[in-house]
Amino acid sequence: MPVRLLIVDHTALMRRVLSACFDDMPDVEVAVARDGEDALELTQSFRPDVITLDINMPKMDGLTCLAHLTDLWPCPVIMVSSLTEKGALATFEALELGAMDFVAKPGGTVSLNMDQVFDELHHKVRAAARANRLATACATDVLPAHLEGWVGTGTRERTAACR
Repeated sequence: MPVRLLIVDHTALMRRVLSACFDDMPDVEVAVARDGEDALELTQSFRPDVITLDINMPKMDGLTCLAHLTDLWPCPVIMVSSLTEKGALATFEALELGAMDFVAKPGGTVSLNMDQVFDELHHKVRAAARANRLATACATDVLPAHLEGWVGTGTRERTAACR
């Protein structure tokens, strides 16, 4: 089952660069949105497993979008922005609103150096997708077959693993 990744960024160049980051990963299906409103609409049809979200966007900024996403489509969100770096106020706001993690754009709003963070982004998207699938399995009490041996076969073992 492919990981469905929604990339939300207001610049076409960054959407292309971030999408290209996952070109060599055939098990990742990518969709893109140009702003928060577009993301909320696309979430309904695309049903992403993970979302990357910029902060500075027209119509609806990333933090407002994040607040709506937690109610509309709860899934892991990774903030990818020039404003989200360790210790930054925007990072704390995003984490408080429900973001799972963040990746700082290394060269500002339109970063031509994104290849510097591709490995970090790959790792965080994969970890977020795994967490989402495990959380979904725990909520439905049905674990994917590849996790059965890890947590046992009984409901009690599944429930314990999900705590």
